[in-house]
Amino acid sequence: MKIFRNLILILVFIFLSFNFLFDFTYVNNQINNNINEFVYKYILFHKNTTNLKTEIKELKKERNKFRAQKKLFEGAYIDLYEDNLEAEYNSQSLYKILEQFDPYEFDMNLKKNNSNLEFSINPNHSFSNNKINARIYSPHKNMLMYGISNNFPGSGYLEIYNDNLILISASGVLAYSKNQIENIKQELFFNQIKTNIGKFIGEEQYRKSRIHDFDWLEGGWFSIKDINIYKDQIYVSYTREVQENCWNTSLLHGKMNLKLIIFENLFTSEECVHFYDNVDGEFNAHQSGGRIFNIDDQKLLFSTGDFRSRFRAQEENSVFSKIIEVNKNTKDYKIVSMGHRNPQGLYYNKKNNFLLEAEHGPEGGDEINLIELNSNKIPNYGWAISSYGEHYGGKNAPYNKKKYVKYPLHKSHSEYNFIEPLIYFNPSIGISQIVELDKKNSYVVASMKDESIYFFEYDYDNKKLSTPNKVNNGKAENIKIERVHIGERIRDMIYYNNKLYLYLEDTASIAEVSIN
Repeated sequence: MKIFRNLILILVFIFLSFNFLFDFTYVNNQINNNINEFVYKYILFHKNTTNLKTEIKELKKERNKFRAQKKLFEGAYIDLYEDNLEAEYNSQSLYKILEQFDPYEFDMNLKKNNSNLEFSINPNHSFSNNKINARIYSPHKNMLMYGISNNFPGSGYLEIYNDNLILISASGVLAYSKNQIENIKQELFFNQIKTNIGKFIGEEQYRKSRIHDFDWLEGGWFSIKDINIYKDQIYVSYTREVQENCWNTSLLHGKMNLKLIIFENLFTSEECVHFYDNVDGEFNAHQSGGRIFNIDDQKLLFSTGDFRSRFRAQEENSVFSKIIEVNKNTKDYKIVSMGHRNPQGLYYNKKNNFLLEAEHGPEGGDEINLIELNSNKIPNYGWAISSYGEHYGGKNAPYNKKKYVKYPLHKSHSEYNFIEPLIYFNPSIGISQIVELDKKNSYVVASMKDESIYFFEYDYDNKKLSTPNKVNNGKAENIKIERVHIGERIRDMIYYNNKLYLYLEDTASIAEVSIN
């Protein structure tokens, strides 16, 4: 019996050993998982060796992979860091170089060397839509640098003479296109015209743009403001330094010639606004007007701004903030209209003897005004008593409290015996030149801030527009108006042979726009 019991025990032991060593199914069903793990880990560890070796091998592969990636990242970081240091160094070096120069110096070198200006068609910038076809000519040699506004290259103005395009820059570089307009294809070349314009505004005045401690790309406050050619005469407006740091907007004229033009004063005044010593304690030569339009052989119209000397706008004996009629033969003048902030566009309708004037408002309130020239009384357009805009910063700004007392900017014009604008834009579009199209009663006004042109219609005979007519973000109230986005600031615009020619300020380019 004892032998049988021992035999049974031996058989059970063998059976259990077999399960432990080869299957472990029975034990696994009989004991809990923790014990099972313990046995595998510490008693039968050899069972996991193969699996562990495989896992270790995979981990080594991952480790080596990460090591390789780390080296790549480290190399890339070092390269980027070194490139950044180099770029920073170059940037600092460039800035130090540019600190020693002003944009006017680049333009002055063009003048001194009598350099030609070269433009070529820019296919990436040109475009077409259902309204217009725009061909953009961008500079590829001798780019104009001296600009009027902030952070842009050279500003310029356009005219037509004997089917040639005439360009004058804000720095007084005057040039004409080698080819007549109809022959301009892929290239646009300008030859310079020699002038004595530096006698009236030159390096000293351009340099004074830095008196405001602006960044070098901020542009010049003192500059050429417009060009107009009538028959064989050329007219140029500019900011004149009447006395030390005291300025106004004046007018030059000369006989048109493609080789040499000698300018003389046509209109000026001894009245000026001082940069430091002025009533309102503000000064801004960007608000200087300067737009020119010839009426006939005897008379031309000329606009002036307020230079932020706002009170002068309501003074009849002041030449600031006015539309002025100048007799070209006698140099006498008279005030045509008053109460303007900064007139940037003029168009004279000869048939009906009225003037369309486009002017910058303050913060909001750009205007298009209708001025009838047969009035016995000087028409007053309200600045700086009435405006649909606000002083920069608004009514809640502490620094504006006194300003609003003196210049309240009432929204109504007529209530205070001023003339309402024909159209006003709120927010402002940075309004610039205005022209009439061949189509009857059709006009176009350009913009800088909005980078667009606006087509609208006005029937003077039937007085179709009721005033005021508001345009808000391109959408008009009580007026048919169509906005076409160009994509750059439009400093100037002319209309010739069913095409618009635009001076684009962002890239110092010229656009030829066909109207579909």
